[in-house]
Amino acid sequence: MRKLLLLLVVLTTGIIFTGRLFYLQIYDTSFQALSENNAIKKVYNYPQRGYILDRTGALLVSNQPSYDVMVIPKDVKNLDTLAFASLLNLTQNKLIERLVKARVYSPRLPSVVIPQLTKTEYAALSEKMYKYEGFYIQKRSLRDYQVNHSANVLGNISEVNERIIKANPYYQMGELIGVGGVEQQYEEVLRGVKGVKHIQKDRFNRDIGPYKNKRFDTLPVRGKDITLTIDAILQQYGEELMVNKRGGIVALEPATGEILALVAAPNYDPSLLVGRERSKNFTNLYYDTIAKPLFDRVLKGEYPPGSPFKALTALIGLEEGVISTTERISCRGGYNYGGKKPLGCHHHRSPLDMVNGIANSCNAYFATVYRRTIDKFDTPQIGIDSWRSHLTSFGLGNYLGYDLPIGNKGLIPDSKYYNRSFGYPTYRWGPTSNISNSIGQGEILMTPMQMANFTAAIANRGYYYRPHIIKSVSGTDTIPLKYTKRIETTIAKEHFEPVIEGLFGVYENPHGTAHRVRVPGIEICGKTGTSENFTKIDGQRMQLTDHSVFIAFAPKDNPKIAMAVFVENGYWGSRWAAPIASLMIEKYLKGEITRTDLETKILNGSLEEEYAKPYTGEPFTINR
Repeated sequence: MRKLLLLLVVLTTGIIFTGRLFYLQIYDTSFQALSENNAIKKVYNYPQRGYILDRTGALLVSNQPSYDVMVIPKDVKNLDTLAFASLLNLTQNKLIERLVKARVYSPRLPSVVIPQLTKTEYAALSEKMYKYEGFYIQKRSLRDYQVNHSANVLGNISEVNERIIKANPYYQMGELIGVGGVEQQYEEVLRGVKGVKHIQKDRFNRDIGPYKNKRFDTLPVRGKDITLTIDAILQQYGEELMVNKRGGIVALEPATGEILALVAAPNYDPSLLVGRERSKNFTNLYYDTIAKPLFDRVLKGEYPPGSPFKALTALIGLEEGVISTTERISCRGGYNYGGKKPLGCHHHRSPLDMVNGIANSCNAYFATVYRRTIDKFDTPQIGIDSWRSHLTSFGLGNYLGYDLPIGNKGLIPDSKYYNRSFGYPTYRWGPTSNISNSIGQGEILMTPMQMANFTAAIANRGYYYRPHIIKSVSGTDTIPLKYTKRIETTIAKEHFEPVIEGLFGVYENPHGTAHRVRVPGIEICGKTGTSENFTKIDGQRMQLTDHSVFIAFAPKDNPKIAMAVFVENGYWGSRWAAPIASLMIEKYLKGEITRTDLETKILNGSLEEEYAKPYTGEPFTINR
């Protein structure tokens, strides 16, 4: 029995070892892969990124060659760090620091030691690289900007970090990726596909030629070119008009939702973020916390829209049937309610119908319409939610879904917001508690992009297309379906004509707030605005210089352009924003400027002294 047991143990052990050896040699290729990883070097060939063009085909961004010094840490032998650091124009400590970082990332994968050498630097270095095992020079493609504007639109390319590599294994240390603007949004289209060469090594780690006769090698595939909806001439002109000012301009084509101009001010030359000086330049831009050139005010800035919002107040009032176009409302210098501080108004004729109420920007008129709109319903909660529902149909209070990687939602408050704010039901509230909403103040916040979009919806008499910046991608004639889908508002089409007449009167009425910035031969509809500006200083809410706001579209019938202009601390709408809008419209529709008086004033005008002023005013108290 013992002999049989011993024989059984020996046989069982033999079968297990035989099976294991069979598995390792026949089925398990992990050791073969590990062996090949040690014996085969992968060398990537990076494709050129796709070009970026404007709507007319003008080239905005192309490519230029660049060279990176790379290292594979495990291949480094007998390195004289002092001599090599001197050759690379680095300190010895900096070189050692980069080599340690590369080894931590991966001993076997390449890492960048020196990025973005120029042709001259490459020529001087390449003939000496044979002395330094484990190092080689990798050719790459950097961006070559053909324009000195549109940095916020175009974005830039930057070296990937460890977070990106972990999230997307396509990238390896030292590779480049689009950051911001269309470079980020359309990265997968623009980047192309890397090529790869497999180089075989001998046991002494020397290259001995292609692996398996190049069977597994691939060629790089160039990135696709993209055409943007941006008009480069209009974009450049907008940036020139906004020099020494802060704010932004958004111009859309109402019939398509295409973005014609997206000007964030102050802006910077995109070529600053290319080459060896990129890091230093980015640091300078990043730490400019006063002007904030990296902050895209047109997509991320949230501001009270001011008087342009009155057009929406009128439309909602008409849709809810609380006002007619012919009813005349009196204004005695403002709107008085509940013994509180009146909602003041500038002097104009009274009483006014809707067209003149818009043309003269009468606060009393729109406060009355707003109050009736909320009071129409059984409770103010139901009223405010109905009011909000109309506004969200214009794309307000939420992301618009455009094809750029940043943005903010703005704020259109609802009943829950006010219930929390006023402590309901302990303290009740009604339309007079937030009467400032009627004129685009109060709690309402919008980005300039949202303001331009609701202007396009008015220009279209009740619908809009999602704003987008992609016009076409090489190899395809189509754009995503969501950008071709018409989005309807909740306002009936017939209600838009009287409001548009009022906006037309802003220019054409002798008492209109933009009468002085009319453009001969163009029927422009617009609305000036003065947006109140608050900040906190030492814990107290302070009122600063107002913002200058303007919305406009033209021509009145079959409009070709709709826009919003926002100038921080610009005092009132007709001072800065309205002239800028008129000039942009004339530039786009005519291709030349006849209002050279306006152009000279705006191009030479500056608000830098205003921005430099210390605040010395009094605290502001909200009257509820």
